Parts: sequence; structure tokens; C-alpha cells
Amino acid sequence: MKIGLLSDTHGYLDQEFFSLFASCDEVWHAGDIGSMEVLEALEQFKPLRAVYGNIDDHRIRLAVPEDQCFSLEDVKVYITHIAGKPGSYNQRVRSIIEKELPQVVICGHSHILRVVYVNRFKHLYLNPGACGHHGFHAIRTALRFELNHGKVEAMEVIELGRRGITRR
Repeated sequence: MKIGLLSDTHGYLDQEFFSLFASCDEVWHAGDIGSMEVLEALEQFKPLRAVYGNIDDHRIRLAVPEDQCFSLEDVKVYITHIAGKPGSYNQRVRSIIEKELPQVVICGHSHILRVVYVNRFKHLYLNPGACGHHGFHAIRTALRFELNHGKVEAMEVIELGRRGITRR
């Protein structure tokens, strides 16, 4: 199962995602979607799993949950927008992780791309960074990877260029 992972679009969806994620089976969005237009475009493109972020309005909060916890290809995944640093999670998120014991924890919010194995909780922490134009990040980023019979494989970092500049 091939997954395209993005976060912090803040109302801007780079059209390049439609080719970058064309081979993906699902797209996951880790919050701060920013507009219903972005959400609807992703929903029309591929099966979507998304959570809302702190900037998302009531319409987005009605359309997607704060947290998603599910299993796919024998991998248990937990997605939320604000989690904290890898292994140093906020109390709400830590209690969910301790209860659910996911193999993969995904969040956004920091605008910092991170792929880290957290030994303390025995899971892979993924933050795809930010792919929108709003925020302090210099480079817009996302992730693409595969779930295969209990394993996360073929992790790819996608760089979309500098914030504020759209590639052609």
C-alpha cells in the first residue's frame, strides 16, 4: 500500500501533488488543511485520511476528526496534528499512544520534517513538514512511503521548493 503524506497546507495545495501522489493508494493529511477546497480536492483525488489542525475552521472540524487510529497492511497508525516532539508528547497524545500502542505516530504542526524511531514507545514518528506557503519553514516538504505486511518501507522525502515559490 503506497501512501502520500502531507501536512500544513494552510489552504494551498500544490498541483504537483497530483503527479507526485498518482501512484499512491491513499493520501494522508496531518492537519492545518486550511480550506474546504483543499480537503475536497484531496478527497476527489484519492482515498483520504485526514485530521484537523489548530487553524482549521468549523467546517473542516465537522468533516474530519482530531485523531485517527487505524490498522492498514498490519501496521497500526495514529494521526493527530499537535503531538509534541518525538517521545516527548503532550499528555493527551501520550495517553492515546499508551492505550493504542501504534507502530507509527504521525503529526504536523511544527513545520519541521522528521522521521525518527522512538525507542521509548517502539514506534516510528513521522512529521512530513509543511507543504503550504504559510509559516516559517524554508522548504516545502512531504513524505511518500509504503506499508507492507507490518513494515514501513521505501520512505521518500519530497521537496517542493522554497516557501512562497511555486515550481513550474
